[in-house]
Amino acid sequence: MMTDSVDPILRVTDITKPFEFDLSRPLEIEVGCGKGKFLTERAKQNADCDFLGIERMLERVRLFDGKCRRGKIDNAKVLRLEALYTFHYLLPAHHARTVYVFFPDPWPKKKHHSHRLFGPLFLNALWKRLEIGGKLEFATDHKEYFETVCQCFEDDALRGGGAVSAPRFERVEPMPRPKEVWTEFETMFREQGLPIYSAAWRSLAADDAPLAPLTIPPEAEPREGITRRYLV
Repeated sequence: MMTDSVDPILRVTDITKPFEFDLSRPLEIEVGCGKGKFLTERAKQNADCDFLGIERMLERVRLFDGKCRRGKIDNAKVLRLEALYTFHYLLPAHHARTVYVFFPDPWPKKKHHSHRLFGPLFLNALWKRLEIGGKLEFATDHKEYFETVCQCFEDDALRGGGAVSAPRFERVEPMPRPKEVWTEFETMFREQGLPIYSAAWRSLAADDAPLAPLTIPPEAEPREGITRRYLV
């Protein structure tokens, strides 16, 4: 993907500098790519497209790296960084053809809902990175989270103190996912007989305002002797 490296791991040397992508090639991104089963299969089947996986767990990043090296896959990379920050600051504007979010942590306890990826901040950054007509593909085994994500997209048109503006997304049919490209989690959930909920949304042309800087609320500031997850 990066023109100056064949290393499957996308190395971050400056978190304030956006990554440079080959804008002549399409880009697909998977948030929470795990060990890379889905994305590496996509990469093998679509040599004319670049792929980026975002994954926070180091061991999964290493397994993704190994899949690419063994399979000689040179059009896929994996990044170990927070997804919201990556989308907000490090990706090119309106270039991603598809973003996949499959079986993210639903953070089921109400007190943990603030950890969830989907919300106004992510939808703002998502729209900014998708090409017009690009898609977000989403799947989960958690019904309540599925309904919450669908509601996030329904509410997206209500901005500016409740004023209705032009919608930025429209719901479309999700992609078919044959068994050979199921993620590790989807394979496990289907083998357990759990229901799977899927949806997709297409990006529409709308006012292209700059993204506001991310901020950290006081309760999420790191304190001496306490390790905290940064929230925005």
